Amino acid sequence: MTDLSHAIISERKITFGIIAGEASGDILGAGLIRSLRQRYPRARFVGIGGEEMVAEGFHSLVPMERLSVMGLVEVLGRIRELFSIRARVLDYFFTTPPDVVIGIDSPDFTLAIERRCREAGILSVHYVSPSVWAWRQKRIFKIAKSVNLMLTLFPFEARFYEEHHVPVAFVGHPLADRIPMEPDTLKMRESLGIDLEASVLAVLPGSRAGEVERLGTLFLEASRWIQERRPDLQLVIPCVNRDREKQVRDLVDALEVKLSVTIVRGRSRDVMAASDVVLLASGTATLEAMLLKKPMVVGYRLSGFSYALLSKLVKVPHVALPNLLAKRQLVPELLQDDATAGSLGAAVLERLENTKERVRLKEAFTDLHHTLRQGADEKAAQAISDLLEQGAR
Repeated sequence: MTDLSHAIISERKITFGIIAGEASGDILGAGLIRSLRQRYPRARFVGIGGEEMVAEGFHSLVPMERLSVMGLVEVLGRIRELFSIRARVLDYFFTTPPDVVIGIDSPDFTLAIERRCREAGILSVHYVSPSVWAWRQKRIFKIAKSVNLMLTLFPFEARFYEEHHVPVAFVGHPLADRIPMEPDTLKMRESLGIDLEASVLAVLPGSRAGEVERLGTLFLEASRWIQERRPDLQLVIPCVNRDREKQVRDLVDALEVKLSVTIVRGRSRDVMAASDVVLLASGTATLEAMLLKKPMVVGYRLSGFSYALLSKLVKVPHVALPNLLAKRQLVPELLQDDATAGSLGAAVLERLENTKERVRLKEAFTDLHHTLRQGADEKAAQAISDLLEQGAR
């Protein structure tokens, strides 16, 4: 975009319709609004968002919390309300059409709105790709009909859309922008009251009750296995809220042999930054651990039926994000029957004691951090601005 065309567009009173359904989307939305407002000072932002977006001048038609539903049973219990919210948003967008509609994550809710808007002649963008590259790949055809542009956080996602001729822009991951290239481990230890000289293992069995139930005892037994061999090891477990903290404490108390452990409410990123090694469930936490340059061991278990089903559906060779990004196994993935106290403990111990491996891993993680550190808010705003300019021609 030339400086002149940018100046002309910035004087237009653009309306952005944005729908975010959960806290992570609210954070992305707030950053996007800040960057878009630099281009369009007179812009209006309306749709569904949380406190972060509202603080940036966003008008939310309904409280975002009404969309934050987890689990099949919970969704079924609220299905009528969710359909009602979707109808209300669509009615508003059709009555007072925005220049572009942007759905942030929450694909089961947002993609349906994007498709209806696109059919009505409104430009539509989806920010944060569903895991269509990993499973249920035929969803790509529905997505292609729903969006004028897909914004992805990871480069391998963008390649998948390019292969299917869906307009896409890789914008990088906001976490890579926010997490420093060199974490201050000593500062985090001081703030958490952790011995500066100790060997520290951070254990993250998940943030949801079901994950902690499946993995908590297993991870605690693995930690005890390690402490038997490394009595100097300090074990720290961050818990996302009071309920998870109580759940973890109950699991610790239920162990036959006493385990020395420090439990911290919240601050999972700080705990990982303070650690030497991380034992964790698969998920976004693996990305955070990678950006913090921490060696990690990934363990996960599902019910036998769920694992058998997903094994047939999933089309990628790895589950941990560092491995997906590197297209090779940088960190061990011990899944299902392979996830035992002994196997997890041995893998953690190897990463505690193998100095050469730690150096090699830090170099690989640093390269990946640079790949993802693209200035996501700015790049996403630029891609949307380019789409608006093309649509205005």
